[in-house]
Amino acid sequence: MQRLYEARDRIEAQLLVDLLGRHRIGATIFGDYLAGAAGELPAGIWPTVWVLDEADLGRARAPLAQFLAAADRPPGPDWVCPGCGERLEDSFDLCWRCGRSRD
Repeated sequence: MQRLYEARDRIEAQLLVDLLGRHRIGATIFGDYLAGAAGELPAGIWPTVWVLDEADLGRARAPLAQFLAAADRPPGPDWVCPGCGERLEDSFDLCWRCGRSRD
């Protein structure tokens, strides 16, 4: 196992693990519930994302860069699903109604 990223919170860590899973890269979160011990542990302990197979570490860097770039991107305009015509916010890449991608 190799450490890939130190997340700001549990939600960010889980989103990254989910993205890596879509790229068929096994990953896990360590320190997931340490925030519940705030005050008992030293400050600065955050959840970390670890790649399970060290051979996948290089492949994991591209989705990580994509993930970080999307987080820093200012919100864009809403979009209309090409499948069903549903109006969606820019933060959605898939239509919540029919599941089609933004294209």
